[in-house]
Amino acid sequence: MSVRINFINPFGTPVYNNLIKETLLSYARPDTEIVITNTENCPENIDYYYNKHIVELVVMEDVMRAEQQGFDAVIVGCCYDPGVRVARELVDIPVIGPLEATIMMAPYYGHDYVLVTDHHKAVPYLRDLTKLYGGPECRDVTCIDWWVTDMIRDTEGVAKDAIAKCRKAKEKSRAEVVVLGCTIIAASMEKWLIDTKAPRDETILNTNTFALKMAESLGDLKKQGLYNIDRGGYYQKPQQRNGSEFAEVRAKFGRPSAL
Repeated sequence: MSVRINFINPFGTPVYNNLIKETLLSYARPDTEIVITNTENCPENIDYYYNKHIVELVVMEDVMRAEQQGFDAVIVGCCYDPGVRVARELVDIPVIGPLEATIMMAPYYGHDYVLVTDHHKAVPYLRDLTKLYGGPECRDVTCIDWWVTDMIRDTEGVAKDAIAKCRKAKEKSRAEVVVLGCTIIAASMEKWLIDTKAPRDETILNTNTFALKMAESLGDLKKQGLYNIDRGGYYQKPQQRNGSEFAEVRAKFGRPSAL
């Protein structure tokens, strides 16, 4: 069954789009359509939480637009999984966070894992997310000390540092697999592997790939009408209680670029 997936880079710039395109599309099923977009008129990185919250407003609007445009699933392409849970309150199509998807699939590849992210600021935030996602098998969270705005200038350097750090972290923690908890690091590593044809360490999990496979699977189920989000509790839509209030709030506080 064919599915249409919108991969949204939640950085207010298109500079990462080609990197995702050239490292992700080959892993899609032949009948899967992936459209890669980015947020606009918002911060170009979400390294700091102030920026992240601004970006999340745009992400939510972009996710609602994706549903209106007929996409079957959305991937929010950052391992902060920004705006993912709130977006599920707003739309009926699956909204995938790369970190959540990979953590959920990691037990199929090893009993426990270590999470490697980009920089020190992200470490405590992702440690909290592993707890939220029910990750008792997480042995450690560490980083390669790169910022996303620098990565795009030297993807080869990022890839080499990431692979070295993954191996060191795995050895230190004695974990069986590594979750590469930054989508741009994962794409940089993938690009280097493609370009060099270097042997792949199959214990390093690419969060972009796992987000794609989760989106394809949940998109299939949605199109078949087999499962739907429960709207009686956590994901109850604001429109269910007061549609006019939701429209008013959205018009007043929503990001102008996305309305």
